[in-house]
Amino acid sequence: MGNANVSNVTIRPEEAEFFANLARDWWNPKGPMASLHQVNPVRLAFIRDAIDAHWPGARALARPLAGKSALDIGCGAGLLCEPLARLGASVTGVDAAGQNVAAAAAHSEAVGLDIRYMAGEVAGLDIGTFDLVTCVEVIEHVADKPAFLRDVAARLAPGGLLVMSTPNRTAASRVLLVGAAEAVGYVPKGTHHWEDFITPEELETLLADVGLTVTAKRGIAWRPGKGLHLSDDMSLNYILSARRA
Repeated sequence: MGNANVSNVTIRPEEAEFFANLARDWWNPKGPMASLHQVNPVRLAFIRDAIDAHWPGARALARPLAGKSALDIGCGAGLLCEPLARLGASVTGVDAAGQNVAAAAAHSEAVGLDIRYMAGEVAGLDIGTFDLVTCVEVIEHVADKPAFLRDVAARLAPGGLLVMSTPNRTAASRVLLVGAAEAVGYVPKGTHHWEDFITPEELETLLADVGLTVTAKRGIAWRPGKGLHLSDDMSLNYILSARRA
């Protein structure tokens, strides 16, 4: 490999190292990654709706991804890979941090799920294309977003479905996601850099530049008594689906 992949490096090394240090705590719902455990069911509800809208007949199936391949980019310790496998997919998880991948593989083996995990940048791995590509809370950690999205689009099989989620860059997200969330320990300090956030309009334009069109878009909002939920309010965080234009 040598220096061949230097131009493909989009995740900042210090970001990968930061999350690697948290790998052992990913699966503790009361640990440093508690916020991920709380948002995961909300993301999965959107993903299931996107699957049902994308593939005819999927809505009636308990395992709508049976016979299909799925790739989760920036998979962490596998919090999304495992439910995708339970929906029937042949799942590959890729993460820039080797410790995350090790934690993911250990957990999936312990629960009896056959998931392929790989450490590295998605651009530098010869893994082919996938029917479903997911990339949640990753692009805000990426330095060269257009290059990263080219790599993501290259992994999408003809007729494939992409799902991405990321924080919005708004005054509200600066206060709540960065300031307040870190202050109260809801997310570990250093998780978010507000200036790297991307708006839905910006992401939609960048996706169009790589030949993808957005098919659905929802906010992930929070309110007392209801917690995190899908919403028309995209001011904090949003999730979208896309396909080839």
